[in-house]
Amino acid sequence: MLHIVNKSPTERNSLDSCLRLATKGSAVLLIEDAVYAATKGTAAAAKLQAAMADLKVYALAPDLNARGVAGRVLEGVNLVDYGGFVDLVAEHNTCQSWL
Repeated sequence: MLHIVNKSPTERNSLDSCLRLATKGSAVLLIEDAVYAATKGTAAAAKLQAAMADLKVYALAPDLNARGVAGRVLEGVNLVDYGGFVDLVAEHNTCQSWL
């Protein structure tokens, strides 16, 4: 399953809920303001790094660039462009958007 999170981890608990309920082997794609979770020095960084033991984590590179945080991405987070976003959706049988 592909979990898509778009809200900032400081604004909503969408990422926390996603990480708590995602099953081993699932993938998490961070888009829009959720990409802040994939950056060093944030409160969500430790949670995300712990989750990477069981989940593949992706972040949308254009959203990181738009927010000026592309240079602070956590090690282990895979960056994708819009084509990569489409590939992830096509690759997974189901997608869950966390709002």
